[in-house]
Amino acid sequence: MKLRVLYHDHCFDGAASAAFFSRFTGERFYPGAEFAYTGMAHKASQLFEDSLFDGDENAIVDFKYSNNDRLSWWFDHHQSAFLSHSDQLDYEGKKDQRRFYFDPTYRSCTEFIAHVARTTYGYEAVDLAELVHWAGIIDGACYKSAGEAVAMAEPAMKLTLVIEASKGSELVQRIIRMMQTKKLAEIMADPEICATFQPLHERHVRSIDVIGRLGHCTDGVIYFDVADYDMEGYNKFVPYSLFPQATYTVSVSLASFRTKVSVGSNPWAPAEPTHNLATICERYGGGGHPRVGAISFEPSQVEEARRVAREIVLELRS
Repeated sequence: MKLRVLYHDHCFDGAASAAFFSRFTGERFYPGAEFAYTGMAHKASQLFEDSLFDGDENAIVDFKYSNNDRLSWWFDHHQSAFLSHSDQLDYEGKKDQRRFYFDPTYRSCTEFIAHVARTTYGYEAVDLAELVHWAGIIDGACYKSAGEAVAMAEPAMKLTLVIEASKGSELVQRIIRMMQTKKLAEIMADPEICATFQPLHERHVRSIDVIGRLGHCTDGVIYFDVADYDMEGYNKFVPYSLFPQATYTVSVSLASFRTKVSVGSNPWAPAEPTHNLATICERYGGGGHPRVGAISFEPSQVEEARRVAREIVLELRS
């Protein structure tokens, strides 16, 4: 049989969620099954085509809910988990008959899946404790300082750079398969992963200079626009290492499939963040978590993204 897993692409927690879910369900429910992966990215016109659900069983982890009747499993921990109110009603109507799990209080989806696997199904994978631990740190931004997050000394943080900034989904899906049995240091020692990391790390170092030149911090809010630069997948903690006095950051960036407005809060801010950033982003068709969110526009809508970003900056500064 074939199990299709849709996961949040270019995200450490998305990859780790897919890995833990595959290990859990492969050992407990579907021994010998073929696992196939599809990376999902947030887009301006988010749709779940029927062709995505081509497995005998189909799952979504760390990504928005789909009302497709072929969906068998769903795990998510984002406040903005539903594309529409009708999708939320569909979830409410199906959750007792399907294996659907949603809890926005978890800092990582991997931790959530591990909790459900243990408490509901009596399943534990002790050798994946490192993976679960780092998913919580990375997705929950639980670093000791912005400097630690930017330095990326640990294998998990190096691997995060590879996952977030590598092109395409093939390498991420190879990492998902490796995560199911290997330690993170072993994965980083893989020749292909090492070769991918080196130029990405050089670009990371250059991005610190770019954000330092373009960024401005006023009234506790950093703003910078890198839509004219190759800055897809930059380290989101760089602004806080450069402007430690900031509470929030708002940025505009461009990728091949979207223009993105990113809105974040400083985990080490001198002033406690008071705005729910997911709620702000939801007003413009985006979403996320209370402390971090994003809005996706079409690639051609750079000026509209800039307008929205400036509106959010003014709101946060007020």
